[in-house]
Amino acid sequence: NLEDAESLEAQVKRCFDLESVSDLIRTTSDFPHNEMEVSLTVRNNKQRCWNFNLRNSNARTTVKGHVDENIVLLSAEELVAELVAREMLDFGDLVRRLRVSRWERADAYYLPAARSGIMQSHRVIAKSLVKRSTRGGLEPLGDIPTFSGMIADFLEQLIGYQERNGDWDKMSGIANLLEAEVLRGKIEVKHAVAEGYPEFLYRPKETARALRMSRSSSMVSELAPLVLFLRGVIRPGDLLIIEEPEAHLHPGAQTAIALTLARLVRAGVRVVVTTHSSWFLQQIANIIRQGEVYRHKDSTLTSASKLLKEEVGAWWFHHDKPVTEIPFDRIEGIEPRDYEDVAETLYNRSVDLQEQLAEIIGGRREVE
Repeated sequence: NLEDAESLEAQVKRCFDLESVSDLIRTTSDFPHNEMEVSLTVRNNKQRCWNFNLRNSNARTTVKGHVDENIVLLSAEELVAELVAREMLDFGDLVRRLRVSRWERADAYYLPAARSGIMQSHRVIAKSLVKRSTRGGLEPLGDIPTFSGMIADFLEQLIGYQERNGDWDKMSGIANLLEAEVLRGKIEVKHAVAEGYPEFLYRPKETARALRMSRSSSMVSELAPLVLFLRGVIRPGDLLIIEEPEAHLHPGAQTAIALTLARLVRAGVRVVVTTHSSWFLQQIANIIRQGEVYRHKDSTLTSASKLLKEEVGAWWFHHDKPVTEIPFDRIEGIEPRDYEDVAETLYNRSVDLQEQLAEIIGGRREVE
């Protein structure tokens, strides 16, 4: 309910671990009196479907929303049928989309930026929580820090983790490819009967001994949650949000993760990521170009790692400026303008330093 300010405020405070929503306020020239405003507008073919506005001050939080009831939004089946009629999706895509629409409920899952550290220490965290939650356990500490709701939800998934029985969907297959192509090993789950919560291990390829996450590389602990969620949590139709999937990865592994996420989209998972990686964005652009090739060359061909440009949206979050969309360009791909500015600055500096070195070295030779 867009008008339920109290419920929305409670969710925001839980999500970010805040005493008050006012803690999110950052004073700007537009709102100099300790006020914050967040606005979101959804459009379809340049026509506004609905909008949402949240305004907060030290006094109160207000929300407003508007839905244009005269706009008819297509159902999943109608949308897919229209796209197929335009030769934008192949038959395999149609079957997958219709299968997704039959799920009665879709869930959202979040892989936080702190996932690597959590994976390496989650057993310590879990054991401490269990001891302090049972009668006769350790005395509660006084003023201790708390988790944000997002971190708490992630921890809950790890502590209660159970893999699905059987390979009944494509999620496990995508996880297997991620292990083979990037991790070069397997993520294993060991359940301790006495403790009641799992331990996650990494077994390198062709190695008999499995390693604890705390003894594995940061790349392994970064990607292990994605492997685990694919095998035991994520279903087609769900929303998966990942902060910086490229963190701690070699550029080659960053491009491989982009392929993994494209496969998830093809399998029916909705994916949202934040990224600072030019390598990641360049690979996403190539995957879109691959989708364009399939569209124009032969629409009956299938590929598990293609994306159509209509399926990808990119937005650039500026400092003290409104969020702007980055449209896909067949030549430029998807890249924020400031990435180009950084590359140009580095190149110009490189040329300047080379010229200085050439003059110094040339001057020394003349003296000799």
